[in-house]
Amino acid sequence: MKTRLEGLDLARALALCGMVLVNFRLAMGATTGPGWLLDALTALEGRSAAIFVMLAGIGLGLGTRRLPFGDAAAHTVRRGLFLLALGLLNVLIFPADIIHYYGVYFLIAALCLRLPSSLLLVLALGLADLFVTLLFVLDYQAGWHWEDLSYSGFWQPTGFVRNLLFNGWHPVVPWLAFLLVGLMLSRQPLGERRIQWRLVLGGAAMALLAKGSSLALSAQLPAWASLFALAPLPLYLLFAGGIACALIGGCLLLMGCARPPALLAALLPMGRQTLTLYMAHILIGMGILEEMGWLEGQGLWQMLLAAGLYLVAAGLFAARWEARFGRGPLESLMRHLCDARPEPRAA
Repeated sequence: MKTRLEGLDLARALALCGMVLVNFRLAMGATTGPGWLLDALTALEGRSAAIFVMLAGIGLGLGTRRLPFGDAAAHTVRRGLFLLALGLLNVLIFPADIIHYYGVYFLIAALCLRLPSSLLLVLALGLADLFVTLLFVLDYQAGWHWEDLSYSGFWQPTGFVRNLLFNGWHPVVPWLAFLLVGLMLSRQPLGERRIQWRLVLGGAAMALLAKGSSLALSAQLPAWASLFALAPLPLYLLFAGGIACALIGGCLLLMGCARPPALLAALLPMGRQTLTLYMAHILIGMGILEEMGWLEGQGLWQMLLAAGLYLVAAGLFAARWEARFGRGPLESLMRHLCDARPEPRAA
């Protein structure tokens, strides 16, 4: 009898595919191509990351629920520090890195592991509200050079804190809200189909409500339309959160079938090695593109070809590695460094 929720692995794999598409498009400067394809790829921006963060919250909750609070918090802090260090190294190569934000999410989440779900929801809503307040107090564009998406002053204290907390790629305010919602979901019986259907239907309703409201507001306030698309305002969070819930619920339903589709089952090893494959798509995937002269100025079809080839290679690697070694390389390293158990005391 399966005890692992393989639907979560599938959701991670699909989110990884979306993130590879988004990041390859960013790195390759791919903007030319059919309008429908551009719209489809633009729709992925931020949504894949939101799914990843919510899944991180679910995984964190499931992984620490049987530990005493002190052990659970220490476990989470160690992982947060590992991800922060790894992510900051990655920023030197890829400024749009999300891993260092993850690290800080984990450090904060260590304090929230045993909070009541109602309080987690209040905190998530409060982060969305706080971001709107900060927009009127602080300069959201500070540090940004929108023409090339570079950020000046990142390695200076003020710029680093501003980017991390307020106006970076995935700032703590309000992106931590997705992880807090994930923590809430981890307390639900996710293996039950009624919960899975609630995620699908509730998430779809949230996304439709957010999209409809956003279109209506953009029509009434056209001068603000670009901000609705750019900044993670409450409607953006509601839409991305709804999509994340619906996808997670759908993946749980699919993998809960007696005979899940073979193609989807083949993606599961990728979903169990997302940290390794995320880093590899930057270090190896983009490295190869740079050697080929494919960074900047490419079309959408070239980008799809490059991303597709990487994902096929990643899937083959993940399957072979898992068959021989189990956990992915970086996943094993993180477990070795961060999941040490204290030695039993002598009687």
